Amino acid sequence: MADLRLTHLTYAGSGKPTARVAFGPELTVIYGASDTGKSFIVESIEYMLGGARLPLVPEAEGYSQILLGLQLPDGAPITLVRRPGAGTVAVHYEDLRDLVTRRSDRELTAVHRSGSSRSLSAMLLAELGYSEARIRKNDAGGTRGLSLTDLVHLSLVTETRMGDPLSPVLRSSAASGKTAAASVMKYLLTGEDDPVVDTGPNAEQRRVHKGQIGLLDQIVVELSAKLTTRENASQLRERLTRIQATIDGQSRSLRVITDRHVSAVSDRMNAAQELAAVEARLAEIHDLLTRFGLLEQQYRSDLDRLAMVSEAGSILGYFRVGACVFCGAEPEHQHHGHGEQETTQLHAAVEAEAAKTSVLLADLLPTIADLRAQLDELTGRRGVLRLRARELDTEISKAEERLAPLRTHMDDLLAARSAAERELELHARIEELDDRRSKLDGAGAVRSHRPASHIPARVLSRFDDVLRRTLDAWSVPSVEFAEYDQYGMEVRAGSRPRSGRGQGVRSVLHSAFTTALARYCLSGGLPHPGFVVLDSPVVTYREPVGEDVDITSNVVDHFYQDMLTFPGQAIVIENGDPPGNVLSSATTYRFTGPGGGRPGFFPVFPTDGG
Repeated sequence: MADLRLTHLTYAGSGKPTARVAFGPELTVIYGASDTGKSFIVESIEYMLGGARLPLVPEAEGYSQILLGLQLPDGAPITLVRRPGAGTVAVHYEDLRDLVTRRSDRELTAVHRSGSSRSLSAMLLAELGYSEARIRKNDAGGTRGLSLTDLVHLSLVTETRMGDPLSPVLRSSAASGKTAAASVMKYLLTGEDDPVVDTGPNAEQRRVHKGQIGLLDQIVVELSAKLTTRENASQLRERLTRIQATIDGQSRSLRVITDRHVSAVSDRMNAAQELAAVEARLAEIHDLLTRFGLLEQQYRSDLDRLAMVSEAGSILGYFRVGACVFCGAEPEHQHHGHGEQETTQLHAAVEAEAAKTSVLLADLLPTIADLRAQLDELTGRRGVLRLRARELDTEISKAEERLAPLRTHMDDLLAARSAAERELELHARIEELDDRRSKLDGAGAVRSHRPASHIPARVLSRFDDVLRRTLDAWSVPSVEFAEYDQYGMEVRAGSRPRSGRGQGVRSVLHSAFTTALARYCLSGGLPHPGFVVLDSPVVTYREPVGEDVDITSNVVDHFYQDMLTFPGQAIVIENGDPPGNVLSSATTYRFTGPGGGRPGFFPVFPTDGG
């Protein structure tokens, strides 16, 4: 059986932590909190398999490569590498799971182009053995080649499409796509494609085509004149890969030097702030020492004067007991207290004042000593800070000298990359116009006969049986007589079309249809990519008026039990926890959001709608 297997989805970028999920060969369940990147995984897989655009989430900023690992039908590994927004895919015939800088083995266009052998679609269809399949595109019998997106549409279902009232078979409500959608379903269910019908354009169509071809030729000439190099698209892609590798290396160097420069500037600012504080404190201490020095001199001068007074009193006998030196009275003629009042009172006053001044001086001296110690310490710290500031100034100057040429070189590299990308865009537009020109010779064919387009009743009946068994296995209530209406291109269950059901039942019917189609094709050796990817297949939902079917936990449990027996590879995205035996039997990832475990697909908790 020719099946593809998805092995991993990886986001890589220079200086960014790798974001990756590895898929098991059978059932993989990614579940957990909302807004953790689960739906973004599905959208990324679709983009890597030929999708035209991918709405990026903020957490994907800075990631320059998306890697999708595949296992080809022969078991060989392959890695597809695509830049966000790029129109090309680099192919590497090995399993790569980190940032890729080496030259690719092949460069292919990402989006399918009819008749082009250099597209991802053509390569993978060839590996599957479906490269020659033709799909009818209009009622006149005109055909086109099968595209990879025809198969991916019926095997990968995003959250938006899951509950959409539009039929699971259709890509849009436009009438122009219904013929091709019916033809793809016929091819998958029968294994028979549509024959090429040679009708040929009529005279009016040939005249119109001639005018369109002339206009396309003129546009191609004008676009070719805008090309500034003689390199072809392949050479430009190789040069762009080399430029990007150089940019990645230069970015790392710039980041290292910039980090050093920022760190040095920050340290210089901190040193300047501390130095300013030290200088202010030194000025304050100098002022205090000057004032306290004057005060110390004053205290010592006062003590000297008091000592002189005491000494003079002793010499003159002022402080002896006997005849009063003031009035000459003998002791016996002095009244009570006369000596104490006249003589020793002056001595006591001198002693008291000297004692007080000595106490004040004793209190002042330790303060002065402490201030001088602070002065010495801060003077030393000022010297260290000045030296550190000079060292940081030198380091900043050196970093700026190294940054200047690197930034100039980076600007040159970015300009060269932009120029190469513009050249590639011109080549892509020219190639697209050439492709349109080549189609004009066979487009718009007149009708000769209406080819058979219906799916045989016996085939449709067998598929309907698989669809019903799937819904029974999931224990979905009130959906008897489930069937695929090929003429209305709609899934019907319980005599009501899927589009007339509530969102919960639309989701479960879409899931059952996709799973049943894969089971039918894989078990019968019919065309199918070999995997299904389902985003929110069994959402718990209840209509307010009770008219719809309740998708209860019973349905959820039976859904997971049935998916454990799926014959191919299945990837299921859900919010709720799967049953315990699924956790032990399948490959599982639980995204917790902030607060523990793995927060989401990206190392930083995302904010997308997954």
